[in-house]
Amino acid sequence: MPKNIVVNLTVNGKDFELEVKPDERLLDTLREQLRLTGVKEGCSVGECGACTVLLDGKAVHSCMVLTAQVDGSEVMTVEGLEKDGELDPLQQSFIDHQAVQCGFCTPGMLMSAKSLLNENPDPNREEIKTAIEGNLCRCTGYEQIIEAVEAVKGDD
Repeated sequence: MPKNIVVNLTVNGKDFELEVKPDERLLDTLREQLRLTGVKEGCSVGECGACTVLLDGKAVHSCMVLTAQVDGSEVMTVEGLEKDGELDPLQQSFIDHQAVQCGFCTPGMLMSAKSLLNENPDPNREEIKTAIEGNLCRCTGYEQIIEAVEAVKGDD
């Protein structure tokens, strides 16, 4: 049996030293060790986007990343968006535009949109669609989600 590995991560602005199995996924580390349950497991093969987090500022599917691979990295989950009890403008926009129904896809969708807005604070509609194309939603039909992102562009 392979030995566990010590990994140092910054997650939502806090530093952690974690012991992980060599084959442990970032998704599992976040949910099980750090109890960040906003990160959802949907398909487990990188197709649905429910597990999307920001890894060093870029949107990634955490079910496809081994924790041991990201030693020294910075991770942001949906829990890291709110600051001092205040929702991120993107989160508030999702509420205002009724871009949430069952809510299962919402954390991953928010993180993909946040990554886009961090890179491009004024994306056009096609850029928004491209940014969220790796996130599946079975409830909203995407229109409200796109409108929510459009409403906050340039605010961050």
